[in-house]
Amino acid sequence: MPRINLLPWRESERKRKRQEFFLSLGAGVATAALVALVGQWQMSASIQHQEDRNSLLTKEIAELDKQIEEINGLDAQKQRLLARMEIIERLQRSRPEIVHVFDEIVRVLPEGVYLTYLKQSGQRFEIRGIAQSSTRVSTFMRNIDSSEWLSDSALQVLEQNRGNVRGAEFTLFANQRSHATAEGDDANTDDKVAAK
Repeated sequence: MPRINLLPWRESERKRKRQEFFLSLGAGVATAALVALVGQWQMSASIQHQEDRNSLLTKEIAELDKQIEEINGLDAQKQRLLARMEIIERLQRSRPEIVHVFDEIVRVLPEGVYLTYLKQSGQRFEIRGIAQSSTRVSTFMRNIDSSEWLSDSALQVLEQNRGNVRGAEFTLFANQRSHATAEGDDANTDDKVAAK
């Protein structure tokens, strides 16, 4: 039987397979590296895009916060202006009332009573004077209570004078009855009827 030496052929086949393996391995490593780089680039691009969106949202939120603060400031200013307008309207409506109150004080003041001091604090009046007797002070208080513009008389001090002057010094308080709300409502009703 003849002998055939196949060693050089096997050696070259082994060398070729080894080269193909290393080439495949290199191509796989290069492909994996390329995929990893592309993935990392895409991930960093997504992160950057999201950070840009977040910074835009943060700026917009800051702008909205400023606008909300301005709106709250405007609301507070509006409430202050409405309160002022309400006070001015109330004063405007109650302006003629003091004239009626002074007329009423003259009407309810009985003979023999003289006023020396009159002070108004809000709706409350402090009245000081001299009366010929304590019964005249009582009459004055009854007249105040039955008055259209004054009410709730309360005597604080009644001192009898001992000297040349006959009479009694007194200090009493009374409340003003407000007719401004009713008159304002009547005026509003008249305006509504006229508008119809």
